Amino acid sequence: MFLSVFDMFKIGIGPSSSHTMGPMAAAGRFVHRLKANDDLNSTTRVEVRLHGSLAFTGKGHSSDTATILGLMGETAEDIELDAAPEKLRAIESTQRLMLGGAHPIAFDAQSDLIFDYGPALAGHANGMVLKGYGGAGELLLERTYYSIGGGFVLSADELAALSDEAPFAMVPFGFTTAAEMLEMGNESGKSVAEMKAANELAVRSESELRDGLKKIWSTMESCMARGLKQEGVLPGGLNVRRRAPQILASLEEEQQEGRNVRFEHTIMDWISLYALAVNEENAAGGRIVTAPTNGAAGIVPAVLRYYLDFCPGSTDNGIHEFLLTAAAIGGLIKHNASISGAEVGCQGEVGSASAMAAAGLAAVLGGSNTQIEHAAEIAIEHHLGMTCDPVGGLVQVPCIERNAMGAVKAVNAASLALRGDGNHFVPLDTAVETMRQTGLDMLSKYKETSQGGLAVNVTEC
Repeated sequence: MFLSVFDMFKIGIGPSSSHTMGPMAAAGRFVHRLKANDDLNSTTRVEVRLHGSLAFTGKGHSSDTATILGLMGETAEDIELDAAPEKLRAIESTQRLMLGGAHPIAFDAQSDLIFDYGPALAGHANGMVLKGYGGAGELLLERTYYSIGGGFVLSADELAALSDEAPFAMVPFGFTTAAEMLEMGNESGKSVAEMKAANELAVRSESELRDGLKKIWSTMESCMARGLKQEGVLPGGLNVRRRAPQILASLEEEQQEGRNVRFEHTIMDWISLYALAVNEENAAGGRIVTAPTNGAAGIVPAVLRYYLDFCPGSTDNGIHEFLLTAAAIGGLIKHNASISGAEVGCQGEVGSASAMAAAGLAAVLGGSNTQIEHAAEIAIEHHLGMTCDPVGGLVQVPCIERNAMGAVKAVNAASLALRGDGNHFVPLDTAVETMRQTGLDMLSKYKETSQGGLAVNVTEC
């Protein structure tokens, strides 16, 4: 089994990998199919229907605007964020859209982009159907896509093929479970990061891997830096104020006055600060790295920044080791369970991210493979059952604070694992399978539909 580090860490935009980046990618794929069929210039109208969680929380996650931008040929990694609002305003005023950035068609978002609040599509909670019509009203193309979490998008056919055990790229360490990962590590004498790097080098050059990892961390750092400076109210109508700049100012003032040693636990404030900065920027629709999702994007960079700022002996090489280890754990969780809040609740997003960060930190602090696996297990075990209940369908409450908590839990999990010898009662594979089963049992109203939990009860407080 091989999921690249660049599958787990994708550069994109906020506020959601599954609800923003996914629909944008699906719309782009639909346009490419029209081109491949030589139907692009014959298309006069496109209809989009969002189903399931994409419908219930699509407005709050900008699923509609992301889809429109995708139809125009924009991608999550390359879109010019400052130019997007003007493009959307132009479509609204002219009711014309440049399909694929080249072919003009009529487009009225009120009638051509439909939020379907009926039953979800059979394949996944995040489903969408796109149809392209010709001048005589004839159907030229119809495609169903599923946004399965973390920015991953599959067509209906691709989703069905997953059950056929389609072959993965040939790599030297194709572990599909944590048990296999540990066994291969014992046999080869390699760490989790070394095995992950060997797998990556089977499909790309060493310079591509190195430069790609640098770009991932650079984007995470830039996102964090913006989040630490930006003030004001987040968009969406909840009037949630950004807190990161104020917390940073308070912590820096304590440092200047020599009061930062007042409490030992102040270090947790720094970890929380880093996570809040990232997820406030994500909530504002900024440039983000899925880690493994946007809703949980603050945890891995926060813990990595903690390693660099507070752990003696931290190195730049440690950044790569951290990311490779985290990606290996994230790949196992995605393969054997899910990283989608719409599928298994927030345990699949914040829980997975916390496990990835815990494993990465344990690795760079000198942990053995068994201690790394234990750190991931501790983190995910103590997020089991966490629901996804975003107030107003926005990735703000409780999502932003959950990243801060998930980051602190990750550091705690790594510390506990490093205090032991790697032997523990519950294997990571068991915790991941438990998360999968718990997600299946969880009512849909607790899985990113904003129909249960805090999403409905907060208004009664």
